[in-house]
Amino acid sequence: MYLDAFDRVAKKQKLSCSKVQEVMDQIVQEIEKAIEMMQSTTLDHKSILAELKQKLHEIAPLAQLEGTQKELNIALSKYPKALEKTLNPDISKAYRNIEFDSHTVNQIIASHFYRQGMFDVGDCFITEAREAEAAAAVRSLFQEMYQILEAMKSRNLEPALKWAAANSDKLKENGSDLLLGLHQLQFVKILQKGSRDEALKYARTNFVPFAGNHMAEIQKLMGCLLYSDRLSESPYAHLLSPTNWDIVAEELTRQFCNLLGQSYQSPLSVTIAAGVQGLPPLLKFMTVMAGKKQEWQSMKQLPVPVELDKEFQFHSIFVCPVSKEQSTEDNPPMLMSCGHVLCKQSINKMSKNGSKTFKCPYCPSDVDAARCRQLNF
Repeated sequence: MYLDAFDRVAKKQKLSCSKVQEVMDQIVQEIEKAIEMMQSTTLDHKSILAELKQKLHEIAPLAQLEGTQKELNIALSKYPKALEKTLNPDISKAYRNIEFDSHTVNQIIASHFYRQGMFDVGDCFITEAREAEAAAAVRSLFQEMYQILEAMKSRNLEPALKWAAANSDKLKENGSDLLLGLHQLQFVKILQKGSRDEALKYARTNFVPFAGNHMAEIQKLMGCLLYSDRLSESPYAHLLSPTNWDIVAEELTRQFCNLLGQSYQSPLSVTIAAGVQGLPPLLKFMTVMAGKKQEWQSMKQLPVPVELDKEFQFHSIFVCPVSKEQSTEDNPPMLMSCGHVLCKQSINKMSKNGSKTFKCPYCPSDVDAARCRQLNF
């Protein structure tokens, strides 16, 4: 609803701006004509100005703009009302009264600032939160990453190459080709300067360890040597794209965070983004619960699903095909002897708390509850 209202306001604003520009062009055109006449004729300037005044009066700019401006004002006055109907300003009823670990939350906030390179803001925050000692180590680690990325923005790869070389074994364990990507960028950078011999020397020194698994990429780079003086017009012109630098910088950030034991994305950003998606259905659910006078503070699981995009789903979940309920710590998924899976409570119910065997809902096998094993995803 509010998106439709926004589109209407945007459309009216665009029409209003177009009309203003049209009227201004007419006025400027008439003024330029009058100036040209005054400069090229001996006629009385008063008569020319009088004629200009008459033409501007005929254009009637205020009258032309009045209609579109009025429509824009009406659309703008309706937009806040549409927002109020759609957006609930009171979100307090959608969260539980639980105690936060303020120490952990402060560290997450400080880490977010340091990830963005906002070291002054992060320092100010941890000072006011009195978390200086705990955040000092995190700050130094992210400061190193930020310095490497800033150097890459200036097309200086030395800090990045030094870090990647020092952590090459760990990068290899993670299946990352970051070091090769950095060497490729450096090779192309050298070649761009027209130093074919220097580029070939660099390739012989640094590409040999990657020949076994990346021969195709290395062969393409060797082909660039034939076009050292006109690489931008060669079949390898795509290697000059700034996007290649962005891709390597992203991979460096990902691997740097990985080796620190940190997630690639800021936990604070992910939490807020997921909360924005989950808040509307939660508010709607709480409105229903309030009408039924039910308290959700004691619930272990919401009776309605809150759908989030895939990037916010970090853990495997299991929904019992019998009870249609999601598994929990108290009601975990259980692997039956036939290979099918049900939740523990469903197995207990069907086996009369383990007192008898029962038929699997999916196959004709007899299942003994005692032989069921808990599954851990």
